[in-house]
Amino acid sequence: MLDLATLHEAIAAAVPDRECLVWGDHRVTWREMAERTRRLANVLHGHGLGLREDGGRAEPWESPHEHLALYLHNGPEYLEGLVGAHKARVAPFNVNYRYVDDELAHLFRDARPAAVIYHARFAPVIGRVVAQLERRPLLLQVADASGEDLLPGALDYEEALAKASAEPLRDVRPEAGDLHILYTGGTTGMPKGVLWRIGDLMTGPLGMRRRDGAPLTDLGEALEKAVRSDHRVLVGPPLMHGAGTWSALGGWCGGACVVFPGRVDGLDAADLMATAERERITRMPLVGDAFARPIVEALEARPHDLGSMRTFVNSAAAISPDVKRRLLELLPHARIVDILGSSESGFQVARNGSSARSFMPTPGTAVLSADRSRRLAPGEDEMGWLAKGGDAIPLGYLGDPAKTAATFLTLDGERLVVAGDRARLLADGTVEVHGREATTINTGGEKVFAEEVENVLRGLPGVADALVVGRPSERWGTKIVAVVRPVPDGAAPGDEELREGCAAHLARYKIPKAFVRTDLGLRLPNGKADYATARTLLN
Repeated sequence: MLDLATLHEAIAAAVPDRECLVWGDHRVTWREMAERTRRLANVLHGHGLGLREDGGRAEPWESPHEHLALYLHNGPEYLEGLVGAHKARVAPFNVNYRYVDDELAHLFRDARPAAVIYHARFAPVIGRVVAQLERRPLLLQVADASGEDLLPGALDYEEALAKASAEPLRDVRPEAGDLHILYTGGTTGMPKGVLWRIGDLMTGPLGMRRRDGAPLTDLGEALEKAVRSDHRVLVGPPLMHGAGTWSALGGWCGGACVVFPGRVDGLDAADLMATAERERITRMPLVGDAFARPIVEALEARPHDLGSMRTFVNSAAAISPDVKRRLLELLPHARIVDILGSSESGFQVARNGSSARSFMPTPGTAVLSADRSRRLAPGEDEMGWLAKGGDAIPLGYLGDPAKTAATFLTLDGERLVVAGDRARLLADGTVEVHGREATTINTGGEKVFAEEVENVLRGLPGVADALVVGRPSERWGTKIVAVVRPVPDGAAPGDEELREGCAAHLARYKIPKAFVRTDLGLRLPNGKADYATARTLLN
């Protein structure tokens, strides 16, 4: 199996002067990036961080590594942190930069960071939270425009790297079994640290596979593929979530140059498209309508030369049919690939085009029966569970044997992960995905998948976005309510128009009983649904 640190060094040795990362005027070659990540590895190692002395891992929820927290907006330091950590055999993990003190304290108690790399603007909250920890982590502060002073005892990131050696660590040998921790977004519960072996992450979500779907594990073969690459990947989604990290690291594993837009603390579609045009981008990740709709509007407002664009990879949220159609009309030479997965499973199913409704399963994907006791055969009319097995799934949840046992199971001798998506396996072998069990609404004895209703609403005229939640009801037990954000400066559709639009695609019991309108955004920074905000609007 491959590991990230070794492959990164091999690509840098093969194409040292090729661009590796671009952010505005900041351009870094593969040689320079290799040196900077080595310097960071030396900083971490010099402070005693790496594989712990008791480095054996007896259980799938245990980590033998020291952990590095990345509390950053997108930028070079985030990717340097990910790769530099692996070169020191430290396990990196993501931190949601929107967390306030209590949320961050909970995360740090769970993750036990031995080091934190953070932007200076987050220094006040970092200072308050680390004061509560039993063990004070190494603090590496990245200067930004905030003007925040260096925290007491913290190291300036650039000064620390400048003083460190640019030579590889001689007594540290990264392995494919080293861990990479991805914390879930916490949209359906408290965040959980998913433990991925870096080798599994590479052959899974990072896309290190041959054309026939077989895992790519030979260093020479992977290097040959990377050297031939001409890809330039523009990463707009935040790296603090899987879609952003997997797009960036997957790009690097394939030899691509990773590009960030000028603005990294929020979505600026005009800036994103200007960057795509200037840097001749070939691939770009999207996160549903929250990204796709503003991009379409930016392209409709001003033509851009995006002839190099080949692929939009959409994950984590759906793109409504009208938005997808408009995007493909604007860029007919490009394609949209919809991928569905999770932090726990990687990518499970995919589809191409604007009209496809079901997904093609990726290697290892199965649909289990409702009681999770067997695999369903194509065409069995049972609402089951989307599952993933094979050679690229995580080990478990950090420090949580109960949740690990509930999500990771063994069936017929094969280990599977069941992240919580309900699905049907159709007669043609494709998968019809209905949505997360955690967002299912039981109304009048019928189960309604919120995402199914939301997808219909977002396709109706005058609707910019919509979320569906449940409200207590004496008659129904739970009543379906849609929170709708109308298109700006347009004629907001009335309740009856929305009901009629839904009735053309949904059974009567799935149609919302009430509609609430709002001008507020209904998406988190990563483009996922913000159900917490939607529920506050019901009061």
